[in-house]
Amino acid sequence: MKRFATARRASLQRACLCVLAALTVLVALPVGSATLASWNIRHLGHGELKHYDVLGTIVRDGGFDLIAVQEAMTAEGIEALETAIETATGVPWDAMYSHDLGRGSHKEKYAFLWNTATIEYVDGAVVYLDVTDRFAREPYSARFRARDSGLIFVAATVHVLYGKGVKDRAPEIDALAAYWQWLRDVYPDDAERIVLMGDFNLAPQHAAWAALRVHAEPLITSGATTLSTIDGRFANLYDNIWVPLEHELPIAGAGIYEFPAALGLTHEQARRHVSDHAPVWVELDAMKRNGPAPRHDP
Repeated sequence: MKRFATARRASLQRACLCVLAALTVLVALPVGSATLASWNIRHLGHGELKHYDVLGTIVRDGGFDLIAVQEAMTAEGIEALETAIETATGVPWDAMYSHDLGRGSHKEKYAFLWNTATIEYVDGAVVYLDVTDRFAREPYSARFRARDSGLIFVAATVHVLYGKGVKDRAPEIDALAAYWQWLRDVYPDDAERIVLMGDFNLAPQHAAWAALRVHAEPLITSGATTLSTIDGRFANLYDNIWVPLEHELPIAGAGIYEFPAALGLTHEQARRHVSDHAPVWVELDAMKRNGPAPRHDP
C-alpha cells in the first residue's frame, strides 16, 4: 500500500511537471496581434470643420494600433487627433511627425500615432534623403515593435504628388523602387519587415509600379479608397500597403475600412467633416507565421 501511494505521488508529480512545461511553452510563444493603418486625413489641422471626435471613433472601431497619417497640415491638428483617439479608446497614445514637406507654398507633414499599450517606438525616425529631388514630399519612416509578440517592423509612409495627371505621378511611383532599396540599407536587420503605407494617387495595377514590383507587392488589389460624390460608392484605389515579396510579417488580413457606412454618414458629410479617403489596414498576428520567426532585440 505504501509503495502504491509513493508511485501515485510520483505519477502526479510527473503529470504536474508536464502541465508546467506545457504552460511554459505557451507563455514563451508570442501572442496577440497588432493592426497597422494608413490614412490620408484631408487637410488635417486646417479649418474648423473637422470632427475630431468622429476621427477618434473611426480609429477605435477600426481596431487600429498604429496609424500612418498623410496630409497633416499642422502640429496642432496631429495633437488634436491624438487627443480624440485617446478619448475614444480610453487608453494612452503617442505621436510623432515630420517637418513640413512640399514644394512651393503647399506644405504637409507625415505623422505616426500609436497605442502605447500595444506598440512601442524603437528608433530610426527619418525623412528620406532624396538627393535627386524626385519626391515633392519625401517619405518618412521609423522602426516600431509590437509589444505582445516582440515583432519589430519598419513603418514607412508617403503621399505621392497628385499633380495634373498620371504623368506627374508616375515619376514618383517609379522612384519608390530606389526608396525601397534605401529603406533596406537604412534598416538592414529588418529589411524583410518593411511596411510602406500611403496615398499613392495611382492604382496598384498601373505600369508605373513595375520597378517596385521587383521587390514588393501591394496587399490591397481590389476595391477603392477615395470617396466619390455618390453615397456608398468609392472612386479610386489610391491608398495601399506594400510589403516585401519575401517578407517575415505574420499577415492575418488586410483591407479597407469604409467608415461612412459604418458610422451612418453620407459621403458629403464624410468628405466635409472627416476625409475624402478611407483608411487601409493590415493585421499582424503573431500566431500566423509567414516565413521565419520575427527578430527580437536583446
